[in-house]
Amino acid sequence: MKQERKYFGTDGIRGTVGEYPITPDFVLKLGWAVGRVLANGKGRNKIIIGKDTRISGYMFESALEAGLSAAGMDVGLLGPMPTPGIAYLTRTFHAQAGIVISASHNPFQDNGIKFFSSRGTKLPDDVELAIEAELDKPMRMATADKFGKAERINDARGRYIEFCKRTILYDTDLKGVKLIVDCAHGATYNIAPAVFEELGASVTSIGVQPNGLNINEGVGATQPQKLREMVLERQADLGIALDGDGDRVIMVDHRGEIVDGDELLFIIANARHQAGQLQGAVVGTLMSNFGLEKALLDKGINFHRAAVGDRYVLELLQQVGGCLGGESSGHVICLDRTTTGDGIITALQVLEISRQTGLSVHELKQGMQKLPQLMINIPIQNGPKILQLPIVKQALQSAEQQLAQQGRVLLRPSGTEPLIRVMVEGADLQQVKTVVEDLADVIRAQV
Repeated sequence: MKQERKYFGTDGIRGTVGEYPITPDFVLKLGWAVGRVLANGKGRNKIIIGKDTRISGYMFESALEAGLSAAGMDVGLLGPMPTPGIAYLTRTFHAQAGIVISASHNPFQDNGIKFFSSRGTKLPDDVELAIEAELDKPMRMATADKFGKAERINDARGRYIEFCKRTILYDTDLKGVKLIVDCAHGATYNIAPAVFEELGASVTSIGVQPNGLNINEGVGATQPQKLREMVLERQADLGIALDGDGDRVIMVDHRGEIVDGDELLFIIANARHQAGQLQGAVVGTLMSNFGLEKALLDKGINFHRAAVGDRYVLELLQQVGGCLGGESSGHVICLDRTTTGDGIITALQVLEISRQTGLSVHELKQGMQKLPQLMINIPIQNGPKILQLPIVKQALQSAEQQLAQQGRVLLRPSGTEPLIRVMVEGADLQQVKTVVEDLADVIRAQV
């Protein structure tokens, strides 16, 4: 049984800025605690810090820098950088860890701190627990001669762009491909367009004017409507929507149809399988559409479901010896290319497959037929307790009986926001609508 965490969630520490623990004083001590735990006692140590574009990032970057320095850690400052870029650069700089200041797809009022190990993967459980234990101790600074130094890393952007390009075959040419790239006014704003342009694509960019307050606002992977309109208006071949920190991607095909994470995962897995390059089983989550599972099994590809969250997808991939996993939200992990979910790299894999096969993304996704799936998010603070109420359990049982084993019902608290997610999936869209709305009404009545 895993030990209960006081601060860390499924994806670092996240919350509303100004509300504990997302405050400057806590983040200062967090930096110190991380430095204390990760110092290896072999002279100078370094931790690199990157952030997305939200205005509070400046404040928390400074707080972390001070805390790490007080613990004797040198600091490398990357500035705005996608989360997966920080994972990659942590490895290339041989740093003890990489720190990401971001709340991903959340609005600017939120922020968070998450970490990568020296290998560019999530921190092990025992390290997170050690950091939490250190946070409960009095803060004692290193002696003045042991304080850490900080430096701005100026070539981080170029390094990451080249890494992304190297994840596809060197002769993959995107010349003649017309793309609309939506960067969500987030961390990819000055990176993603350059990646695709340098490979020869004709790129129109949106969501590339961050002002600290507009991250994910009306754009990006969680709100692809504007992207869809532009794809149709400009008759583009493909739209690519990234989220605020660049670890997830949603596409829009040339017909204006949304291509979600399940479909992207299918396209990549199917191509790898046909080429004899697919390692192990494919991993989705409890939220993955049953159509994905069926399409993969029909091709002889094993499929497993993890709990929701890229952390759990990665854990299960390692257990089953797989290289591909992902979530419907567009968080796709290609372990044969990198160590974590990466929206730019996922998009590149799909574009490479399209160029190799001569098929559009619309055509590539036809091998998978999604079942109607609807989800309602209900704002609520005490989600786990409400799910244990007899009236909610009874409503869940009734919903499952209505679907008569021809669908799925999932109730779960979000791991990143104060929400209950009500998901219903089935063969009949009208029935799915009725069941999900009835179940959501029962939960709303308990708030």
